[in-house]
Amino acid sequence: MRGADEQTPELFSYIALEDRIPADHPLRRMKALVDPAIAALSPRFEALYAERGRPSIPPEQLLRALLLQVLYTIRSERQLIEQLDYNLLFRWFVGLRMDDAVWHPTTFTKNRERLLAGGIADALLGEVLRTADQYRLLSHEQFSVDGTLLEAWASQKSFQPKTGALPSDDDDPGNPTVNFHGQRRSNATHVSTTDPDARLARKGNGKEAKLSYQASVMMDRRCGLVVATVVGPPSGTAEIDQARELLTRLPHRRAQITLAADQGYATKEFVADCRTLAVIPHVAQGRRTPLDARTTRHPTYAASQRARKAIEECYGWGKTVGPLRKLKHRGQRLVDWIVTFTMTAYNLVRLRTLLPDLAHG
Repeated sequence: MRGADEQTPELFSYIALEDRIPADHPLRRMKALVDPAIAALSPRFEALYAERGRPSIPPEQLLRALLLQVLYTIRSERQLIEQLDYNLLFRWFVGLRMDDAVWHPTTFTKNRERLLAGGIADALLGEVLRTADQYRLLSHEQFSVDGTLLEAWASQKSFQPKTGALPSDDDDPGNPTVNFHGQRRSNATHVSTTDPDARLARKGNGKEAKLSYQASVMMDRRCGLVVATVVGPPSGTAEIDQARELLTRLPHRRAQITLAADQGYATKEFVADCRTLAVIPHVAQGRRTPLDARTTRHPTYAASQRARKAIEECYGWGKTVGPLRKLKHRGQRLVDWIVTFTMTAYNLVRLRTLLPDLAHG
């Protein structure tokens, strides 16, 4: 018997929101990891908000929503709010009931400065790493470092001379036609009017120069978890400078550690700095490698060279699933926050796989 195509709306639902989420859904294990980590940040949230006044949207819900934006490759916060309005899975993960009203997209903009000022991204990364350490997923002695260029949210037209704007070829002030071909442009003489913190850089000879940021991450090689991040302006020595900074900021390291890196870090100065910091430099050998058999003859060196390539996976995930292929935020502080938050999401995805016995929901 053919069923009737009835589309009469129901006034009430007798199925709980919790029961609508499959028991084996990946977000259940993710939520079991996220909720304790965010709950540990409650003292920080208390310090960021006033004791009196109208209650704000819980920052815990904002963080869970931003995490969904990274995990599900949602392009904008406006689209994220649209998903929260009708997607029951998203409502359940964030902590909204089926009848709760969704927020205005500017909610994230108004609360972003609080999250930046409170160092919430770094604190959340620390809580996730503390969970990983409880399950002995961190070595605290075997690390890898690498850097990448992130394309800034600014066009080539915005790269204007510091002494004055380029002449326009038309009378359109909003989007003028500017012919800068044949002109010599550099970071010393030009600056982006859209994102002054971005710098013109290219990935190699023959590559197109783009307004970019330089990002570097430090990875613990035992299970491939990111333990520290840093963002700054690109330059010829930015990768090495950021690696030095990450070494000084590295939390919970052993007395002596090994650091694997590619040929870009194979300089005498960097190797000397590593040894000063009680770090064994396992950099890849190039034409003028500063390492000799005293370091390369050990089996741990060969193991480091095999394992160091896994650090590319976090960049690949961040640029395909996460928002790092083309940044949608401006300013070094905010870009640094986004990179740290994205790497935290990457760690959560890895932990969900590394801890298969984690309780569901």
